[in-house]
Amino acid sequence: MAEGAVSEPAFDIERADILAGVPHGFFGSAGGAHQFGYGGPGALDDVRQLRRAAAASICRGAVPVAPAQVHSANVITLGEAWPDAPQGRPEADALVTARKGLALAIVSADCAPVLLADRQAGVVAAAHAGWRGTVGGIIANTLDAMCALGARPEHIAAAIGPAIAQRNYEVDAAMRDQFSSADDAHFVSAPLRDGEARWLFDLPGAIAARLERCGVPDVEVIAQDTFSQSARYHSYRRKMSAGADEYGRQISMIALCP
Repeated sequence: MAEGAVSEPAFDIERADILAGVPHGFFGSAGGAHQFGYGGPGALDDVRQLRRAAAASICRGAVPVAPAQVHSANVITLGEAWPDAPQGRPEADALVTARKGLALAIVSADCAPVLLADRQAGVVAAAHAGWRGTVGGIIANTLDAMCALGARPEHIAAAIGPAIAQRNYEVDAAMRDQFSSADDAHFVSAPLRDGEARWLFDLPGAIAARLERCGVPDVEVIAQDTFSQSARYHSYRRKMSAGADEYGRQISMIALCP
């Protein structure tokens, strides 16, 4: 457990070996008991309190800071926290800071959470990378913001958290066409559906490739499939395929402890 963390056995947390010593966690649903997104089911105050407890579990006294995610490539560099409220948070899909005591947080439900740290520079980041953000440049933009605070790509460690696995991520030609030939290796052909071509897309693999192309040598993929593990993770695609009209989110956090 990272220095300054608070033990919280109720949480289901995956941690990355590559971020050892950096306060962080990829929080699952704990059997459906934990829902971390303001847009999902449950009372808003319950979600707020759960997010606070998650931040405290990785770093005592840390303040959770999360953007209003919009599947963009926008990055915010944080000096101060803003209120963790359902409305009024800045729109972005990645946060970067060198300030201690802030637990950078992003929510996900099949998209990939990415946590990054340059221990030497004292800079951390959290990014939400769905296919739109990935093809739009969220990874490169996050790294640029980290480097503006003194980080260096060769000193950055990055962990890609639980996300939908390739075997469960079927996409159509409209989505496939958004990517260039540099991403061909991350698509495999799937059976036709309604006479239309389909592919299976490796989202974590595409993100890892971008990190490596940007000069980040230390990348770890947490190989946990959100779609198939209903007891551990929320999944947008699983819920929609079942005809549900709402879905839960997990949360991923990283911090610099005071």
